[in-house]
Amino acid sequence: MALRSGWLAPTGQTRVTTRLTAHGATTPANPYASRSGILPGTVDGKSQVGGLWMKSSGPMTATVHAGRAVIQGPNAQGAYPVTLDADTVITFGDGDPLNPRIDLVVLRVYDDEFDSLTRSEAVLEIVKGQPKATPDAPAAPPLSLPLFSVKVKAGASAGTGGIDWVGGASTDLRTTVVGVGGILPVYNNAGVPGSYLGQYQDNDNAHYLQRWDGLGWVAYPKEIGGVAPSGTVSAGTYVGQFRDNYGVIQRWSGTAWVNYQPPVEVETTTTGTTALTGWTVVAFSARRTRGLATVLITVSRNGTTINADSAGNITDEPLCTLPSGWRPAMDYEASACDGFANGGAYISPSGQVNLRTWSPNGALVSGRTVRISATYVL
Repeated sequence: MALRSGWLAPTGQTRVTTRLTAHGATTPANPYASRSGILPGTVDGKSQVGGLWMKSSGPMTATVHAGRAVIQGPNAQGAYPVTLDADTVITFGDGDPLNPRIDLVVLRVYDDEFDSLTRSEAVLEIVKGQPKATPDAPAAPPLSLPLFSVKVKAGASAGTGGIDWVGGASTDLRTTVVGVGGILPVYNNAGVPGSYLGQYQDNDNAHYLQRWDGLGWVAYPKEIGGVAPSGTVSAGTYVGQFRDNYGVIQRWSGTAWVNYQPPVEVETTTTGTTALTGWTVVAFSARRTRGLATVLITVSRNGTTINADSAGNITDEPLCTLPSGWRPAMDYEASACDGFANGGAYISPSGQVNLRTWSPNGALVSGRTVRISATYVL
């Protein structure tokens, strides 16, 4: 194993170690210290974190893959950049005969200048937990970064099948760190508070960018007037703010979230109707909203008189054509009247208005006006 830590060895630091540990990754935890964590990145760029990944390599062994990290000590001690430059196999002790335990895999720094343990090095270390019927993970040692916890079942050994790797014995505990000002990928650290107003993190689990506003992580679109995603905003911060409340758009009134009702759009027109042979368009008015239209058409007869028989039958008489956008979605029967008699009109999806019936023995006399009214779905 070639685990290197910069500015740690009391006898000097090689140029290779200096280059490998020049991470430039210090997400502030306070004005004097940084977060501990793994530098993000993978070979193919398809995942957030690949460094220091652990994978089983035998019944009681696992391989920790190469990667880089920062381990922060107490404020005055500083942050230690650490690099594991080769995949490394670690071995777990056999299980207790009676009870399971949980071991902790950590990246740990020993610094004799501060801990007086007579060592100055960075190591991969397995912290063995206490066997219990319901085991707990042990506490991480000082100046260490937890990587994985591993449950070692009772009686586990190479000869009995070992650790239940396939059954999910290991839990990923790695967290991320980036250079100051960088957008931090959320990885096992979604609930860690921000360290400065305006810090950003990419919450891949929730699929949005977040900004630290001094009190909590807030979905970034809120700051630019966008719609806050479901579950991210409990109380609005300005009148007119919008949020998606699990499928229902709501607006903050200043005191409460109110289901948003968009303003009703209403359109009107008085032009665009074309008269057909024997008729003159005297007036036309129409109003539509939410896909429903009401029209009133007035036409005057300028051709010969049309007489209805005793049953009110006439040959379908074309009156006019409605403008595009104001025509019914399907065939529609409307009412018609000229003050002397009345009848039925047919409006087609093409917009043509035909008079189909008239009062028995009634007449459509030249100079009289016929009014047709209808309300239909566009």
